[in-house]
Amino acid sequence: MSSTLFRTKKVEQSILDTEEPEHALRKSLSALDLTVFGVGVIIGTGIFVLTGAAAKNTAGPAVSLAFVVAGVVCALAALCYAEFASTVPVAGSAYTFSYASLGELPAWIIGWDLVLELALGTAVVAVGWSGYIHSLLDNAGWHLPAALSGRDANPGFGFDILAAALVLVLTAVLVLGMKLSARVTSVVVAIKVAVVLVVIIAGAFFVHSGNYHPFIPESQPVAAGGNLKAPLIQLMFGWAPSNFGVMGIFTAASVVFFAFIGFDVVATAAEETRNPQRDVPRGILGSLIICTALYVAVSIVVTGMQKYSALSVDAPLADAFKSTGHPWYAGLISFGAAVGLTTVCMILLLGQSRIFFAMSRDGLLPRFFSHTHPKFRTPYRPTILLGVVIAVVAGFTSLSELAELVNIGTLFAFVVVAISVIILRRTRPDLPRSFRTPWVPVVPILSVCASLWLMVNLPAETWLRFAIWMAIGFLVYFLYSRSHSRLARGEHTADGEVASPDGNTA
Repeated sequence: MSSTLFRTKKVEQSILDTEEPEHALRKSLSALDLTVFGVGVIIGTGIFVLTGAAAKNTAGPAVSLAFVVAGVVCALAALCYAEFASTVPVAGSAYTFSYASLGELPAWIIGWDLVLELALGTAVVAVGWSGYIHSLLDNAGWHLPAALSGRDANPGFGFDILAAALVLVLTAVLVLGMKLSARVTSVVVAIKVAVVLVVIIAGAFFVHSGNYHPFIPESQPVAAGGNLKAPLIQLMFGWAPSNFGVMGIFTAASVVFFAFIGFDVVATAAEETRNPQRDVPRGILGSLIICTALYVAVSIVVTGMQKYSALSVDAPLADAFKSTGHPWYAGLISFGAAVGLTTVCMILLLGQSRIFFAMSRDGLLPRFFSHTHPKFRTPYRPTILLGVVIAVVAGFTSLSELAELVNIGTLFAFVVVAISVIILRRTRPDLPRSFRTPWVPVVPILSVCASLWLMVNLPAETWLRFAIWMAIGFLVYFLYSRSHSRLARGEHTADGEVASPDGNTA
């Protein structure tokens, strides 16, 4: 049984599967397209919201250093992703990587995790987008009926029609083709980056050096607590990281990490890239560098415009400009946030549909979902299915308390990918690697440790929900996936050759 649970799928077989006509995706993306996708998914709610909460509650003006710490954690993982994505240019990201190194059961666990996490993330972002649009409409004097805004105060029917409509429109864009998706993303990313640059440049004229003192406020220990909303590390050891001080920077890093979620989605587009060996590493690392620089710049400007203790938790950038006597910037920032969340939602939807597609192509999910559109060469069946389900969930549910599940799922994927790099280096040293993670195994081990550190700083209830999701995944695997995978059915032999259904090598 152990040998079947940890049977691996050869890298050569994964690549060969992408050439099957009925399962082939169109290769149309360049390094620039991938970089734009990365910037599009990273710059979202984080840059407009998390800066205020992290500065006011845990780090003070040193929140800029917290963004650097979170960026370094992501960079360690990005180096591992870059090697895998250039070596195994197949849709599925961490799922495909772990299938080639850790085995089928670990691959199923990470795939199951990522499909649910990205789907949940899409719904959360769609609801956030709807909130910004409602704010803009309210400012213009236009009001949707409460029952169609998801804000019905009375018990009964309430459906957020804007959130659902956004998901359905973006689903249609993704079905029509990756090139169209890339063009839409390019336009939207250009708009929101322009808004961010305006904030940085205009805000710099209102910076007062006195607001940076003290740059690292005096440490304030957090009392231990016993409820599930406390960080896991607090419940385990009766200790929690302090607010402010040097440790406050690391605590803030676990908060602002939300702002970086999604860069790994670039790896899911490797199969649709014209030259994945060269372009995927450039797209992953390039987008991460650009966004880290923008995050640091924004945090420096906003904490210089207004004292960190007075920053707004909900809308720090807008309120910082209001404090300088320029409230009209709030409308511009709300517009930028709404535009930014559009691309975040689309790219998260893209990522989870590609992972679902890769799992169905391997037989771990029904093969019905593994066929691409005859004209657009996109995985239209899983895209439509997931798009409709997410639209319904986004319409009926706020999901605000579940947002942290997206974070723990991403960090879990980081851990798996880093471990997989070490294993595949040992088991398949012969594989051609156009990009090699430097200083293996040091960098992957550091990536694992850094990701685990941020994970244990998440609330214990997040871990509990994560465990429940994983338990359901185990149940599905043993009831369906284990017996329906292509490896189990003999369509692939142990050495990676293509086999006929009767088990004979073709």
